Order: sequence, then C-alpha cells, then structure tokens
Amino acid sequence: MTAGKHDAGAEDKATSCSQNEVNRKLKYISLAVLVVQNASLILSIRYVRTLPGERFFSTSAVVMAEVLKVCTCLVIILLQKRFNLKETLHLLLNSIVFQYRDTLKLAIPALIYTLQNNLQYIAISNLPAATFQVTYQLKILTTALFSVLMLKKSLSRVQWISLLLLFAGVAIVQVQQEGNKEASVANQNYMVGVVAVVISCLSSGFAGVYFEKILKGSSASVWIRNVQLGIFGTALGLLGLWWNDGAAVAERGFLFGYTSMVWCVIFNQAFGGLLVAMVVKYADNILKGFATSFSIIVSTVMSIFLFSFHVDLLFTAGAGLVIGAVYMYSLPRSPSSSVSSSSSSSSESSALPRMDRGVEMEAFLPKCTAKQKGS
Repeated sequence: MTAGKHDAGAEDKATSCSQNEVNRKLKYISLAVLVVQNASLILSIRYVRTLPGERFFSTSAVVMAEVLKVCTCLVIILLQKRFNLKETLHLLLNSIVFQYRDTLKLAIPALIYTLQNNLQYIAISNLPAATFQVTYQLKILTTALFSVLMLKKSLSRVQWISLLLLFAGVAIVQVQQEGNKEASVANQNYMVGVVAVVISCLSSGFAGVYFEKILKGSSASVWIRNVQLGIFGTALGLLGLWWNDGAAVAERGFLFGYTSMVWCVIFNQAFGGLLVAMVVKYADNILKGFATSFSIIVSTVMSIFLFSFHVDLLFTAGAGLVIGAVYMYSLPRSPSSSVSSSSSSSSESSALPRMDRGVEMEAFLPKCTAKQKGS
C-alpha cells in the first residue's frame, strides 16, 4: 500500500517536472516569437519604403493586410466548427448581423486602428527604424494615462517612475536625432515622421483602453472580434485609399509596386499579430517587457548594418532609459498595491497595435487573448 502511494507520488512528480520543462521551453519560444515579430515588421517596412524606384501604395497594403486577416480568422472559425459550414454561417450571422449593436461598438476602434496603421507607414517611411522603435514605446505612456483617466485604474510608484524615465529617454533620442540624422533618403521628412508616430501612440493608447471599456463582459472569441474589426477596417481602409490615392490607384492599379518583399511585409502584418496572440499566453509581463526591450536592441543593431544608422552616446543613453523603463513597467506589483491596469500592462507586448494587433499587439490582441482565456 505504502509502496503504491510512493510510486504514485513519484509519477506525479515526474509529470510535474515534465510539464514545467515544457512550459519553460514554451516561454523561450514565446520570447523569440515576440522579439522577431516586433523587430522584423519595423525593419522590413523601413526597407521596402526606402528602396529606390516607385513605391507601393501604403493604403493598399493596409487594406490587403485586413483582408488577409479576416480570411484567416474565418478559416480558423470554420476549423473550430469542424468544417460545418451551416454552423459557421449561423455563428457569423448571429455575432455580426443579429447582434449589430455589439458589432457597431467596434467601429470607433476600427477607425482609430486604420488611422494608426497608415500613420505607422508614414512614420517608418520618415524615421530610422531604431528611432521609430524607441519613440513608439510612448504608447505605454499613453495607454497608462488613458487607463487612469477612463478606467480609473491605479499605477504603482515604480510604474510612474518608469513612465517618467520612458518620456525622458524618448526626448533624449529626439534631441540626438535632430543633431545627427540618418543619411538622407529621398522624400524623407523627419518632423513628419515624429508627428506621425506621436499621433499613432496617442491613438494606440486611446483605442486600446476604449476597446477594453466597451467590451467588458463580452463572451465573443478573439477570432470573431478580429472578423468584426476587420470588416470595419477593410471598409475604412478602402475609404482612406480612395481619399488619398484614388486617382493614382485607378491609373496604376491596386497592386502597383508590390514585390516579394512587400508581400512579406503584408503577411507579417496580417499573421504576425495573430501568431503573437497565440503565444502571448505563455509569456508573463516580465517576459513581454524583456521581449520589447530586446527588440529595440535588435532593431538598432540591424539598422546599423542595413541602413548605416549611426549610434552615439546620446542615442545609447536615451535608448537605454527606454529599455530600462519598459522592463520596470512590466515588473509585478507588490501585494499591498492596488490592482494594476490590465490594459496598461498588456500594452508593451506588441510594437504595432493594429498593424501587429499587436502589436498590438498591442492594444488589441493581448486584450482579446486575455478575454478569450476568461471566456
């Protein structure tokens, strides 16, 4: 009897050790995926937008990424329903059409995310990749502030200090870039890039917090939410394309300037954020903060080789402050502290919120993942 209990206990211990080993490996895989997705998207966009010759229409790339994302989510929903087309159509009809009020709630976030996607193309086209990556971390600050104002969340003293360090680091990088800009690139305007990334950070923070606020208590899956957002995103993206590039697209075609590298960027946008959403559940806040920090280093190092980016002491100091601030902000709070903001803590898990939804995961996918886990 005692021997049997001993054997059972040894078996349980072995199973537990094996599970811990699997979880540890999954955490490292998650770290790698987050770093690669964060860094590769920014670097690839910068690369295709600075190549000589005619540029593709960024507005068409935004629309194409939305279409691919919706199609992917529809396929996943079909798989979940074991290829039962009738059940799938019934679910979509009920979730999107019959519950139209719930669907309409996503119109505002979709509008903001579409604006944000286009602004990010403008920003990356006009800023060095490393500078964009550092400056874009302001989204953590904006998300935190909107969380405090709109959701009445509280932040710990360490988090407030980290936000101040974050702002100081970004400011130092901007001062450095004003005095030592990247080698001139055709049609590049540094101030346009800075304004675009700042507005993108503001929209990212507001959209993420607004999205959390209106969807609290919702039981819809992350894939349904992606379809709903994608429908609005595609429609609004087409409107933006018509408004900004309508005549040129009519003359040259929707896919003008598309190369294999451009398609890689679009696929990264469409599937990168969904991939992050699937692995992010294995990554705690510390790991997500570390991934964001490490992706800044990767972007900087790769920018030196790909774009002849110059790194001096001032940039290193500013980027170092940002990296430290991101990591500090992701640290767990002490038990005595009040409950931290879920939207704030998830904001650093992605560099490109709707582009990488994320970035976003930033503002969108991490939240939906959390929502999915709770449903």
